[in-house]
Order: sequence, then structure tokens, then C-alpha cells
Amino acid sequence: MAQDELHYGPLDERCLHLCIDMQNLFAGHTEWHTPWMERVVPMVERLAAAHPDRTIFTRFIPAARPGEGTGTWRRYWERWPKMTREQLPEGALDLMPPLARLVPPAEVFDKAVYSPWVCGTLHPRLQKRGIETLIISGAETDVCVLAAVLGAVDLGYRVVIPTDALCSSSDRTHDALLTLYNERYGQQVEAVTTEVILREWR
Repeated sequence: MAQDELHYGPLDERCLHLCIDMQNLFAGHTEWHTPWMERVVPMVERLAAAHPDRTIFTRFIPAARPGEGTGTWRRYWERWPKMTREQLPEGALDLMPPLARLVPPAEVFDKAVYSPWVCGTLHPRLQKRGIETLIISGAETDVCVLAAVLGAVDLGYRVVIPTDALCSSSDRTHDALLTLYNERYGQQVEAVTTEVILREWR
């Protein structure tokens, strides 16, 4: 489902890699274990290492304890008490080691919900740097990556998806999202392999 070229030209200094939630939280043996995260880490690392000064890693920060949050988030954390900060093992929120070594110059952006855009600080931060294009990688394709992609589209960013640098705990919905991007978001989203991105990111 990956295209063999970027339809809208090469990537330049106005491009940034936004890597979503590649944390021990999902790679380790927790209730949110994402089985094939380990498989995509080398591709994510290649993207980040190519331009670490133009990479931002997001981290999903759970509630401190069950009962926190508003609306459905309160119910969410009551459903997942073992994934709150008071019960998670030390280091669970950290980036996976191959990625953590790139910080700095890569940066970290913490968020408490699926989308990195809701708090309102990421977009101005990128605009200040003149960013117009986002390469969005990470986990999970159909949850936090989806929220990042749709928010970026609404804000007018050109979005490039590295199809081999995404992962999910559901093959079916992962594949469905790649189909959706190709068939419904062709003006805003380009889905290509990491190899194509590295070749075109100058």
C-alpha cells in the first residue's frame, strides 16, 4: 500500500519528523504491549538519526492514578488501572533506548491524550521553525498516530507516512488506515517507505 515516490516533491528544511509514542510503555510486557513495535524500531531509528535536530518524539503520559481525568478519560483510567503512573514500572514512560540516545538534539514532547495538538503548544512551536511538512511515524497506527495525522491535516501540513515505520496491536485496523490514507487523503497524505523518505529528505 506504499507509493513508490513522493507525489509533491522532495523534502527540505521545512520538514520535521514527528515520532509518536515509541516508548517502553508499549514495547514492554504491559497490558498495552504492541507485539511488532520491536520490528519497526530500526526504521524509526533510521528516520530519526538522519536528521535528529529535526525530530520530535512524543510521549503518552498516563494519569497518575485511576479516577483522574475528565469525561470518558475518567472511565478510561478506571478500565486501565495498571497503566497509571502509580502502578507502572520505572522507566515505562521512557523512549525506547535506540531512540532515547538521539535526545538531544532530538526533542521530546509530552501529551496526556491521543493527539499532540490538543494542548495547543505544538503547532506554534513548529510554525516558529517554519515547518510545513511532517513525517509521522510511531505507535499506534490506528490510535495516537491517527490523531496526529488528522490534526496535522486539519492544520494544513503536508503529511508523509512511512508505512514500514508504523505499528499497531491490530493488523486489521493498521491495514485499514493505510488504505484510508491512500484512497481518501491523497491531497494531504503520502504513504511511502522509509527508503523513499530518506532518499528524498535533503
